Amino acid sequence: MEREGERPCLKRPLIEGGRVERKQVIVEELKKQLWLAGPLICVNLLQFCLQLISVMFVGHLGELSLSGASMATSFASVTGFSMLVGMASALDTLCGQSYGAKEYHMLGIHMQRAMFVLLLVSIPLSVIWANTGPILVAFGQDSEISEVAQLYARYMIPSIFAYGLLQCLVKFLQTQNIVFPMMISSGITTLVHLLMCWVLVFKSGLGVRGAALANSISYWTNVILLALYVKFSSSCVKSWTGFSKEALQNILFFLKLAIPSAVMVCLEMWSFEMMVLLSGLLPNPQLETSVLSVCLNTASTVWMIPFGLSNAVSTRVSNELGAGHPQAARLAVNVVLVLAVTEGILVGAILILIRNIWGYAYSNEVEVVRFVASMMPILAISNFMDGLQSVLSGSVRGCGRQKAGAFINLGSYYLVGIPCALLFAFVLHMGGRGLWLGIICALIVQVLSLLTITLRNNWEEEAKKATERVYNSVVA
Repeated sequence: MEREGERPCLKRPLIEGGRVERKQVIVEELKKQLWLAGPLICVNLLQFCLQLISVMFVGHLGELSLSGASMATSFASVTGFSMLVGMASALDTLCGQSYGAKEYHMLGIHMQRAMFVLLLVSIPLSVIWANTGPILVAFGQDSEISEVAQLYARYMIPSIFAYGLLQCLVKFLQTQNIVFPMMISSGITTLVHLLMCWVLVFKSGLGVRGAALANSISYWTNVILLALYVKFSSSCVKSWTGFSKEALQNILFFLKLAIPSAVMVCLEMWSFEMMVLLSGLLPNPQLETSVLSVCLNTASTVWMIPFGLSNAVSTRVSNELGAGHPQAARLAVNVVLVLAVTEGILVGAILILIRNIWGYAYSNEVEVVRFVASMMPILAISNFMDGLQSVLSGSVRGCGRQKAGAFINLGSYYLVGIPCALLFAFVLHMGGRGLWLGIICALIVQVLSLLTITLRNNWEEEAKKATERVYNSVVA
């Protein structure tokens, strides 16, 4: 009897020890992700602010200048920046897994290869930007606004080459968990950009052209700062060993991930921009477009938080898979999902609490303020779902499953989201609310699809694939 009574006492310390150890592992993973995500959120916000600051300065030149610069910024995002961000996201997988496998020199090779490809892609994109005006007119936009947009876009052309290089440098450092230098570099660039805009827009007499030129100078400034850090920092000694001809080999190896990555990002970004364009077809288009633009700007700003978490988990997953630690990668996904849910609830609550005053940040028109207030609960729901899809997409990038992500985004936004938006807005006459509800339908399908493939992930198999991918790239 005594022995039977003693059995629980013998087991309890082992069980408690296991629980304590498990808790420590979770806390450690949480610390790693927050350590990564915090600076990355700052980097994303600061980079996002560059174009926002330029447009704000241009806004003081008049309504036509503001409309043209806003149109050019949106056009540049759709036809250039989204493509480059997407293609550079292939480095989440390649550099992250190489770092985890301790094949440090391959990070520099992957980065150089990505830079070479993105510079080539930037050439045709710059031709498109040079013809912004005729393209916008062909899509039915106002000729005067299109003319200003063309002027702005042409002076932005140098920035597209810098932007591609910048994204490669960011991914190169991010996958090595080197994030604070990027935050400092982005902070310096933003401060310089403020001064640059003031001088070039107001003091030099360049006006709209000055704001676009300030963008180009600022992006190149950030590139130079990060390049100098990579060149001279002891943190990059193993991963940057100088320029190599190996980067010009096996370009297809990079494109196999880069193209699905670009499709994955572009399909999502384009659908949001399409909502603003569709709002122009609604009754009272001026009100609907204004409110949808406010909602899109708000959503883009708060999205920087889950986007930072997304980049953090893609780094954690790719590092652990490359190191052959599948269960650690799985834990990273579980932890980030909890973070995303928490962030979504907090930010959603804030959006609802400020709903009656937020519109005043953009307009003094009571009608606009009231419409924005009615949209904020819908925006809170979309932010919650968008946060979940962001971190799940980060997990997909960390595993190297961008092709699956591209198909999911295609189905979610273009087979479900946009048709639902058209139904709600134009058939059920729900206006701008209907357009945004269509986006929420897309996000729900996207989250459920990404969650399904994440739950069904064979993490041991993903670790094997990561090992094969790393050593195939070494042989190349």
